[in-house]
Amino acid sequence: MCTKEKKTVLITGSSRGIGRACALRLAQDGYAIVLHGKAPSKALAKAVEEVKATGADVRALTFDVCDRDEARKALTDDIEKHGMYWGMVINAGISKDVTFAGMEPEAWDDVINTNLQGFYNVVQPLVMPMVRARRGGRIVTVSSISGVMGNRGQVNYSAAKAALIGATKALALELASRDITVNAVAPGLIQTDMVNEMVIERALPFVPMKRLGKPEEVAAAVAFLMSPLAGYITRSVIEIDGGLHG
Repeated sequence: MCTKEKKTVLITGSSRGIGRACALRLAQDGYAIVLHGKAPSKALAKAVEEVKATGADVRALTFDVCDRDEARKALTDDIEKHGMYWGMVINAGISKDVTFAGMEPEAWDDVINTNLQGFYNVVQPLVMPMVRARRGGRIVTVSSISGVMGNRGQVNYSAAKAALIGATKALALELASRDITVNAVAPGLIQTDMVNEMVIERALPFVPMKRLGKPEEVAAAVAFLMSPLAGYITRSVIEIDGGLHG
C-alpha cells in the first residue's frame, strides 16, 4: 500500500518477536516505521537494518515504557521533529509467570506497569496531537488470549491484558468521531521468546490447530486493522489463537 501522504506508524517493543514482525509487515505495506526498544541493543539495531532493507523510512526510539516522564519526553521530542504518527501498535510487554499464591510483589508490579501502565505512558501524550493532526488514524493494542480467558500461572499477565482490552474499547468510543480506530489483537501461543517449553507442553494439546502461531500471522492481522479496508472496524478484539478460545 502506497499513499501520496506518508503515514508513520510507531510500534513499541519492536526489536524482536511480534513487534518486529509488525514493523516488517507494515514497512512492506508502505508505511514509515518508528521502532522502539527499552534501550539500545543489537536486536534493535538489527531490526532497523531489516526494516531499512524493505525500502521504508525508519528510525528508532529508546525509552522505558514504565517511566512516564522518559516516555513523554522521547515521544514529544520525536513528533516535534518529525510530525505526528498516523498509527500506533502498542506491543511492548513482559510476562513473569508464577502461581498467584507464590507471586512476589515485584512480579505483579513489573507486569502491570509494563503491559498496562505502558499503554497510558505511550498513548496518552499522543492522543491530542493525533486528533489535532486531523488525519484520522489507527491504534492497535497487542493484548493476549490470556486477557480474554485467563490462564493458570498468569494472574498478573491476564489482569494486565484484560485491562488493556477494556482500555482499548473505551478509547475507541472516545476517538471514533475523529476517524481514529482503536482495536486489539489477542494472540495465543505464538513462537516468540516469551513462550517457554513448559507453557508449550501444558497448553499446546488444547489448541485445535495443534501448532504454535507465527509472529507474521499476528502481524497480518495488525496490518489489516491498519489498512483502509478496516476503516469501519473499531472497538474490536481479534483472537489469533488457533481456535484455543473458540
